[in-house]
Amino acid sequence: MSKENKLTKEELETLQEHISKMNEVALQVGNLEIQKTAIMVQVEKLQSDFNEFKIELEEKYGIVSINIEDGTFKKEES
Repeated sequence: MSKENKLTKEELETLQEHISKMNEVALQVGNLEIQKTAIMVQVEKLQSDFNEFKIELEEKYGIVSINIEDGTFKKEES
């Protein structure tokens, strides 16, 4: 009869613990990537909204330099 090759109980538990921790960290990385993607979509939307508003302002006031603290503006020189 051949002897069964088997890890000790402690070795198996340690191996399972390492694999469990690696899987947990991989899941966290995946979740962070999902959050990153969602945030990038928000950034693109904000940029698009900003650009649309900038066009509206340029149509109304022309090319101007705006002080975002008090709303004053002056025409840009060519």
